[in-house]
Amino acid sequence: MAHWDVVIVGAGPVGLMTANLLGQYGVRALVVEDRAEIIDYPRGVGMDDECLRTFQTAGLVEQVLPHTVPNQRLIFLNGDKKVLAEIAPRTDEYGWPRRNGFVQPLADKVSLGGLDRYPHIEVRWSTRMSGLRQDDAGVTLTLDGPEPGEVTASYVVGADGGRSATRTALGIGFEGKTSSTRWLVVDLRNDPLGQPGAIVGADPRRPYASISIPHGIRRFEFMLFDGETEEMVEEPGFIADLLTGFVPDPERVDIVRQRVYTHHSRIVSDFRAGRVLLAGDAAHLMPVWQGQGFNSGIRDASNLAWKLAAVLQGRCDASLLDSYDAERHGHARSMIDLSTLVGRVISPTNKLVARARDVFFRGITAIPSAKRYLVEMRFKPMPTFTSGALSFAESVAQPSPVGRLFPQPRVDTRAQQDVRLDDVLGPWFALLVWNNDPRALLDDDALARFQRLGGRLVALRPACQLSWPDQDSDDVTVVGDRTGRLKEWFDTRGDTVVLVRPDRVVAGASPAQRASSMVRAVADAIGLIPAPGDSPAGTAARPAGAREAVQA
Repeated sequence: MAHWDVVIVGAGPVGLMTANLLGQYGVRALVVEDRAEIIDYPRGVGMDDECLRTFQTAGLVEQVLPHTVPNQRLIFLNGDKKVLAEIAPRTDEYGWPRRNGFVQPLADKVSLGGLDRYPHIEVRWSTRMSGLRQDDAGVTLTLDGPEPGEVTASYVVGADGGRSATRTALGIGFEGKTSSTRWLVVDLRNDPLGQPGAIVGADPRRPYASISIPHGIRRFEFMLFDGETEEMVEEPGFIADLLTGFVPDPERVDIVRQRVYTHHSRIVSDFRAGRVLLAGDAAHLMPVWQGQGFNSGIRDASNLAWKLAAVLQGRCDASLLDSYDAERHGHARSMIDLSTLVGRVISPTNKLVARARDVFFRGITAIPSAKRYLVEMRFKPMPTFTSGALSFAESVAQPSPVGRLFPQPRVDTRAQQDVRLDDVLGPWFALLVWNNDPRALLDDDALARFQRLGGRLVALRPACQLSWPDQDSDDVTVVGDRTGRLKEWFDTRGDTVVLVRPDRVVAGASPAQRASSMVRAVADAIGLIPAPGDSPAGTAARPAGAREAVQA
């Protein structure tokens, strides 16, 4: 019976991204998918900055960028086609535009192609997981398909969609509601409008959406009313009637697909059951109005993959996996609530309710700060963890950067110029120190723990000091802050040392003198398994021969 480190059920975007990240970390994984190939029609149409950052971590961002439209503008119109709100954020705090249109089938093909880099990753199509049982030693799965039989795995990731067989086999509850309102999605080739951007029409006569997708695709979505059956949708002329007034010639459109669907607002009671973990639509479903279904699933993959790798490599205790639910459950719930709220705002068909909504939005958009709040997409819930694989023990900043994403400006190194910070840090842990030598700040015990974790020591400084050789060491990467954005970040915080996780979340932060204690606290929080001979916590002195920090 074949054994794998991880079996991933589902070769959708979440399963494929998880496999790419695991492949990068050297984990042996099998992906099984009951379909014969990737779904080839558009589904998700919006990709955010966090998602692109994960593609970057996986080494696939340059391949996926040609299938995106950066800085996609989204406007909400009322029934009179007056602007209710505009969302056009220009921030690139995390290295990428906050809103991007994209073509999901082509992005999924990029993820699938990325697996060709890893001989220790296998994908089996037309293979259904029909049975699952687990014990303390691992998980046994029954597979039906071209290679039927049983396989075992140390862990299983269920990324098999909203009707997840994995979730059903575990008996995990899927809490929430399904809207009674149905929508028709129509995707068109040879975009009959050609205009970039996205429009959501909060028209009480019939709410709708019109979205430009890369490579000449246009998506329309229309609310269906009671009495408009799926059989009626298939009748000649029905879609042409809906498109009348939206495109110049509704009878001459090239339809890629049409589908009736309902919106779900659901989340599992627990993302983990023993050795089985749920991700993507198998764990949460949300309405489409903030374009966060795809992105939330990629966040799951980013959060989970490094934790599985750390446990399987013997770096961390299996208790680390408990933090997956602790960190992802609350944020996924926030995204569901936001998407559900936006759906309620745009979809009333009562004209009095719609008029009251219009008056409300005219009022708040007349306030400059409120308008910026909408335009810059500040309402989007950002990952902000208060518990999990992190420690606040030594952080003095208010608010603390711990549990939040670290920014990604462009930087210089002695070997490269004008590169994104994550490409310098690599896909694993990093200890970033401003204006100090990392080795001079860490005692023997803290340094040993960080080395056990496999992290990278990074010395940050103004770019004009990049060539100064005061912090030269074979195991320290010196980074020049070419834009000043790193200095600006540290200017406003008392924490000048940060320990960044592979998913770019700050796991710990401290003033320079407390760096060793912070590293120990994070090591304990993530269940780091000490190597034989490591010093007991708190008893180590400074590294022998370490240079003294330069005093002003």
